[in-house]
Amino acid sequence: QVQLVESGGGLVQAGGSMRLSCAASGRAFSTYAMGWFRQAPGKEREFVAAISWSGGTTYYAGSVKGRFTISRDNAKNMVYLQMKSLKPEDTAVYYCAAGLRPRSYTNSASYDFWGQGTQVTVSS
Repeated sequence: QVQLVESGGGLVQAGGSMRLSCAASGRAFSTYAMGWFRQAPGKEREFVAAISWSGGTTYYAGSVKGRFTISRDNAKNMVYLQMKSLKPEDTAVYYCAAGLRPRSYTNSASYDFWGQGTQVTVSS
């Protein structure tokens, strides 16, 4: 079992930066791939970024590539999402997810555990 708690969301102006954190509990954290997804009002949940268990491989949605960076610290059981050049269309609830052996890093169905989400609002 892995429990996930996101933090770091809030309100930011367009063009600004924000870092989301995801704290994980559980001894096996370092064996899980981790992902960030987001869901805007009236829209389906979408993939944002993912990172392999070792941190050696990362994946990004095209809409955030070059602006967002995912990282992890296995010693601290933490995953981060550094976001820069934020746009109003980045406004959403952001979720952290853990998957033991994801068949597809970009598919939410591949992840076993989810956090409660943190709201990110980007004003224009």
